[in-house]
Amino acid sequence: MGAEALRALLARVRYEVLPARATEEKVLAHVPRDVVVTVTASPVKGLEPTLGLTERLAAHGYRVVPHVPARLLRDDAHLKDVAERLRAAGVDDLFVPAGDADPPAGPYGGALPVLRRLSELGSPFADLGITGYPESHPLIHDDITIQSMWDKRTHATYIVSNLCFDPRALGDWIARIRRRDVTLPVHVGVAGPVQRAKLLSMATKIGVGESTRFLTRHASWFLRFAVPGGYDPERLLARGAGVLTRPSAGVAGLHLFTFNQIAETERWRRKVLDRLGG
Repeated sequence: MGAEALRALLARVRYEVLPARATEEKVLAHVPRDVVVTVTASPVKGLEPTLGLTERLAAHGYRVVPHVPARLLRDDAHLKDVAERLRAAGVDDLFVPAGDADPPAGPYGGALPVLRRLSELGSPFADLGITGYPESHPLIHDDITIQSMWDKRTHATYIVSNLCFDPRALGDWIARIRRRDVTLPVHVGVAGPVQRAKLLSMATKIGVGESTRFLTRHASWFLRFAVPGGYDPERLLARGAGVLTRPSAGVAGLHLFTFNQIAETERWRRKVLDRLGG
């Protein structure tokens, strides 16, 4: 990837963080205010930690994008309350995945009904994000996930792709969704410079049940992180140059999964930008 293209991508990043006890302190210490911060939600802990951290970071001047999984919403009134609370905090961008809560907390089994309901509420958010799966979802067929993006396209404004370590798979997936006339811009999901030991520790802290699902569904991630030289975010970006910089791909930027290794992720990004003259 040319230096200019890589520099442009690294300048348009979103940092995904988990709402743990020390997350606010880490973000304040290491993340510049021009970097968008997205806050995940846990089926174990519910929405409150996400909403609380979102409000605090927004008050510090960050643009924050909370994750509001459909399956964590109890009913229409709960959705309305969440939307009003976030708007009061100045949030104008919401990421709406289906979520992993099983069973769901209420009537929403997927993201589409939530997106439709938000439209009925007057579209309180300027931007709404949905999930894409370049590498197969563990429970849903690829054709169904692409059809789902087609169904959501009139409500959403962008797609965040789940982690992908294969540039060829990423390119094939982008080509497929564009052939289906899914034209929403894509924020490409990339793991930051994650250390396996810290990733395992983070997964354990999420909660016993969720950790088990996380480790079971993403065993291949740990293998990639464990092998010496097995994963390097810059190398992945370089190998995916053709896909990520092609105008027809519609890549809006990078969504960096920090796994709460926030200082390490920002240190890596600054190091690469400095080397590229950014």
